[in-house]
Amino acid sequence: MRIKIPIEIIELESDNYHIMVSSVFADGISVNWIIDTGASKTVFDKTLVEYYSVSEGESDEIHTAGIGEQPMNVILAELNSMSFGKLKIGTQKVALLDLSHINELYSKVSDIKISGLLGGDFLMKHRAVIDYQKKLLILKKS
Repeated sequence: MRIKIPIEIIELESDNYHIMVSSVFADGISVNWIIDTGASKTVFDKTLVEYYSVSEGESDEIHTAGIGEQPMNVILAELNSMSFGKLKIGTQKVALLDLSHINELYSKVSDIKISGLLGGDFLMKHRAVIDYQKKLLILKKS
């Protein structure tokens, strides 16, 4: 089953675009995600502690070329259940990072708050297709 989710294309600067999509947690709170096709791992803002749980000792070293040259030791967590349109996500492993630098960038052009970056792990799992013309993220439910 293909699930179509509206995306918003945000121009931060001239010819500098980000693709944003929203999800809704079980408590009804909507959060914004940047679709990051260059990120291998999905990232979530570590300050939003009410939406994830961390297993004791869960950490990993990931390469974060966009953030710094050296691999970083990050905490891994599982997000609480959420929905992208009609696609319900029971669990999603994420790397926790401070996304304040991304939100500072966005605050210069809008009042949008970014809660996470959807990386290749999520996009591959759900066989994502981005349709720029129709402004849709198409995900496949397994």
